[in-house]
Amino acid sequence: MCSIIPRIASLAFCAVPLVSCAVSQQQEVALGANSAAQVNAQLPLIRDAAVTTYISSLGAQLARVIDGRNLTWTFTVVDSREVNAFALPGGWIYVNRGLIERATDVSQLAGVLAHEIAHVTQRHGMEQMRQAQQANVGVTLLCTLTNVCESGASQAAINVGGTALFAKFSRSDESEADAEAVSTTVKAGISPRGIPTMFRILLNERQSNSGAMSAFFATHPLEEDRIERTEALIAKYPANEINRLTRDTKAFEDFRRRLRSLPASPTPRAQ
Repeated sequence: MCSIIPRIASLAFCAVPLVSCAVSQQQEVALGANSAAQVNAQLPLIRDAAVTTYISSLGAQLARVIDGRNLTWTFTVVDSREVNAFALPGGWIYVNRGLIERATDVSQLAGVLAHEIAHVTQRHGMEQMRQAQQANVGVTLLCTLTNVCESGASQAAINVGGTALFAKFSRSDESEADAEAVSTTVKAGISPRGIPTMFRILLNERQSNSGAMSAFFATHPLEEDRIERTEALIAKYPANEINRLTRDTKAFEDFRRRLRSLPASPTPRAQ
C-alpha cells in the first residue's frame, strides 16, 4: 500500500458530512484548504521564487476575469515530470512541471490554467463529492493525480466510490471547463488558440510517450472532438479580435528558462 494513505485517510471523514447537503462557500474553501495541506505535504513542489511569482501572476490574471465569488487563489507548480494539472475546491490550482515543459507559448499554459480555474468556479469538484459520498477522498485525490500509488492494494483503494474526487471529471464537466477557458483567456487578453494547440501537443505525445501522459489522460478525457469544439468556439469571435490577443511573452520565456535551470524532477517513489 502506498505510504501516503495512513496520513491522508482522515480526509474522507472530513468530507463525507459535507456532501449530504448544500455546501456553503466557506465549507468549500475549508475543504479545499484541508486537501491542499495534504497535497502540499505529500507532493514535491517547486518553491523557487521566480517560478512561483510567475505562475501566480498568470493565474491571477485569468482568475480575476471569471471569479464572481472573490476567492483567494493559489497557483503551484508540482515538481513532477508527469504531465498533469488539477484543481481543488475553493481556489487551489496545481500544474505539473512536465506539462509546462510541453507548452511552447504562454497561450497554451494559460489555457490549461483557465480550464482548471473553471472547474473551481463551476464547482465541479463539489458535484463529484455529491455523487460519491463514500469515496476515500484522500486516497483518491493523491493516488489518482499522480502515479505514486501503483500497487494492487493502492489501486483497490483508489476505486472506492468509483470516481476520482476533484480529479476525474465527466465529459460534460470537461466541455464546460473548455468553454469557460476560451472565454476566460479572451477576457484576460490572451489568445484562446493555445487551448486546441495544447490538446494537439498532448494527443501527439501520447502516441510516443504514453507513460508520461497517463496521469493527464486518466483525469482529463481528451479526444479529437474537444479540439474541434474549442476551435468552433474560437471561430465565433472576430478573427481580427483574436489575432490581437497575446500568444507569447518574454516573461513566459524567462519563466520556462528558469524552470529548465532547476534540478531535474525527483524520480517517483518506488512502491
